[in-house]
Amino acid sequence: MSGQDPKFVQGAFAKIADRYVLTNHVLSMGSDILWRKKVGRIVRDWAPKKILDVATGTGDLALEMQKKCPEAKVLGTDFCPEMLAHATASGVQATQVADAMNLPFSDGEFDVVTVAFGLRNMENWEGALREMSRVIKHGGHLLVLDFSHPRGILRKPYGFYLNKVLPRIAGLLTGQGEAYQYLAGSIGDFPSGEEMVALFEKAGLPGCQHDPLSGGIASIYTAEVLQK
Repeated sequence: MSGQDPKFVQGAFAKIADRYVLTNHVLSMGSDILWRKKVGRIVRDWAPKKILDVATGTGDLALEMQKKCPEAKVLGTDFCPEMLAHATASGVQATQVADAMNLPFSDGEFDVVTVAFGLRNMENWEGALREMSRVIKHGGHLLVLDFSHPRGILRKPYGFYLNKVLPRIAGLLTGQGEAYQYLAGSIGDFPSGEEMVALFEKAGLPGCQHDPLSGGIASIYTAEVLQK
C-alpha cells in the first residue's frame, strides 16, 4: 500500500503547527485526549526503559508517556521542525528532527515505538512500519494510534462530518482549510481494522492486536517485535 507526498505533508503541518493542538481537541470533542491516555496506560504496562514517539507533532503523546512512564527516556521525533518547537515548549524532554522512513537510530535501540495520527501521513505505510520495527529490540512493542472507519450506523454521518464539516471548522480555526481538506481525505484512504492488521503482517509484524475506540472512529494497533 502507498502513502502520502512527504513535501506536501511537511508544508501542510508547518502551516498549522501554531493551532494544531487546539484544533484537534475541538474536532474530536476531547476524545483524542482520552485516546492518548489509554495509549499511555498500555505503554506503562510494558515497563519500557526507552521510548521513541515517531511523528510526535506538538508532543501530546510524548508528554502523556512522560507522565505514565517517569522512569523511561522518551524521545519525540518529527520531520517538521515547526511542530517540534511546540513539543519542546510544551515540555517534551528530548526531541529530534528525523524522517520516519529513515530513522537515524541503531537496530533494536528502543523498547517501544509509538506513532499517533502520523502513520497515514507517511510516504509508504508498509515501509514506515518496517523501519519503525527495525529500531525496536526483540520482545519490544510497536503501537499505532490513528483514525479509522466506523461501521454500522456511524459510518455515513461520520463520512459527512469528515469530508464536509471538519475541513470548514478547521479552516476557520487555523486559516488553513486546504491542509485539513487533505487530512480528511487521508483518513478516508487509510487502511483500518483488518486491513491494517494485514498491513502489519505484510511488514513482518504478525499477531497485531486491534482495539477500536469511540465506535471505530479511531483505533489502537499493537504488535510485539519478535523477528530480529
